[in-house]
Amino acid sequence: MRKSLTLRVILALAASAVLITTAMAEPAQRVVTLGGSVTEIAVALGAQDRLVARDSTSTYPAEITALPDVGYIRALSPEGVLSVSPDLILAEADAGPPAAVDVLNAAGVPFLRMPGDPTPAGVVAKITAVAAALDLPTEGAALAANVQVALTEAEARAAAVTDKKRVLFVLSLQGGRVMAGGEGSSAEGIIALAGGVNAATGFHGYKQMTDESVLAAAPDLILMMDREGDLAIGNPDVMAHPTLSQTPAAQSGNILRMDGMLLLGFGPRTPEAAKALYDALYPKAG
Repeated sequence: MRKSLTLRVILALAASAVLITTAMAEPAQRVVTLGGSVTEIAVALGAQDRLVARDSTSTYPAEITALPDVGYIRALSPEGVLSVSPDLILAEADAGPPAAVDVLNAAGVPFLRMPGDPTPAGVVAKITAVAAALDLPTEGAALAANVQVALTEAEARAAAVTDKKRVLFVLSLQGGRVMAGGEGSSAEGIIALAGGVNAATGFHGYKQMTDESVLAAAPDLILMMDREGDLAIGNPDVMAHPTLSQTPAAQSGNILRMDGMLLLGFGPRTPEAAKALYDALYPKAG
């Protein structure tokens, strides 16, 4: 009798394990995407109906803004993310702060960081990773292949430029100091893909530049994000700046603004961003 009971318990536990494994193996149906490019990829893969929330940088395509906004990707509130009862969280590499991510991990919801390398290879890797997380390998392979074709065209176009223009990406002018995109930044990545040269050197990421460094950078074009409100930088702001106004770019009126996520997101629209920047740098090339 005892052996029979033990056997029944073992069989019941085994059956439960199978059910649990099967449930976990099913594609997630309540997904939160943190980061504009990750959200764009998920939508491009056809998984929009599985998204239950997004972060504030996820604004494309426009209909995605109807989803609940759980906050800025680098200033997440765990309570906000968990309030929508997700069964999967897909995040860009720089999601944070670390304490918030620790809470999300402790909650038992799978939290997956996607690759964040700001290069053509990084775009393809991100698409592949998002597709794998959503269990959409066929759709991922097709999207990656299409984007790769456009990225290859952009790389060939950039490589053909013999007299490369110098570009200074200005993130902000808070306190009158120029914060620019340096080596290894997404700004440098898109500038290179557009056939330009990053004028900000000697530092990594986004940092403030000295007046001397700005003058030495001598950009042919000043590139900025198209923003509104307190973060907006208009042409009058550039021309009123004692250092930026002296650069070749400012003096020739070569100032360009682009949508921030399009420009720096390194997602499916990166080839489009590279072409727009290329056309601004080399208008006669067509």
